[in-house]
Amino acid sequence: MEHGGTHVQPRNPLHGMTLEAILHALVETYGWDGLGERIPVRCFNVDPSISSSLRFLRKTPWAREKVEGLYLYMLRERQRRGGRR
Repeated sequence: MEHGGTHVQPRNPLHGMTLEAILHALVETYGWDGLGERIPVRCFNVDPSISSSLRFLRKTPWAREKVEGLYLYMLRERQRRGGRR
């Protein structure tokens, strides 16, 4: 939906979120081990770091989609449980 050339994304939880912020939230929630179990890619399982993971995810669209999907799932679970964060 566009209004005056500006994209409007009502209720899109990914709108305005950087990949780095999403990754930090997932690591805070699941830890690297849990993240690597849910999305089994090398950057989460072998010497994981935010910077190496960001490099991989920016070059790998399918992995980025999985990370964004897991983030949306995490938000739904928090909301379902009534948690704030």
